Amino acid sequence: MLIVEYDGTCYHGWQRQQNAVTVQEVLEKALQVIMKEDIAVTGCSRTDAGVHARGFVCNFFTHTNIPADRVPYALNSVLPDDVVILSCHHMQEDFHARYHARSKKYRYRIINRTFPSPFEKHYACHFPYALDVDKMIKATKFLEGQHDFRAFMATGSMVKDTVRNIFEVSITQNNAEIRIDITGDGFLYNMVRIIAGTLIYVGIGKIGVSDISEIIACKDRKKAGITAPPQGLYLMEVRYGDE
Repeated sequence: MLIVEYDGTCYHGWQRQQNAVTVQEVLEKALQVIMKEDIAVTGCSRTDAGVHARGFVCNFFTHTNIPADRVPYALNSVLPDDVVILSCHHMQEDFHARYHARSKKYRYRIINRTFPSPFEKHYACHFPYALDVDKMIKATKFLEGQHDFRAFMATGSMVKDTVRNIFEVSITQNNAEIRIDITGDGFLYNMVRIIAGTLIYVGIGKIGVSDISEIIACKDRKKAGITAPPQGLYLMEVRYGDE
């Protein structure tokens, strides 16, 4: 199992694609160089183009005799500098990075000021209009718990079961930066970005605090807010078992 941190700016998401560079592709190529064998990597999630990760988890099988604690040093020596292996661990043979995940934590960052930051253009969403953070915080409580989140799923997804359990949604503000942290047992396609966009609409008064329950109940994507841009999104942590 690898814990990976990456800047998603230059990648078309995690999952390997034919006509675009992805994080999975560059990682598998690096593993091939180091392990001297073809290796397929299984990721915990499919992050979109431009999305970042601080604690992405993936797993692979290998015949190498390189000790696990030396693998990060070896891989980081051949990986591009926007993908870094933080740690490597031996796991039970049946471990699966995606199917065995018990919870995932995402963070969405907003720079809420009149003018954008040149330093944050790839790492946060710029929103120029004043946001009522107190209203946004109140709205988070309607998102927590087990619900059918179909209204917060982008079109094009083939997922049939749209029920998810959101354990916690918290919002903090530090000067112009607003952080939305969301932890749940799983997420639908673009679900976190749609939640962030919906909370932004709450913050400007376009959606009422109590309207969140009605949006969930109606299961209509058109009733929720915008899909917030990808550069503000980070996969922070994935937990397994009884961690």
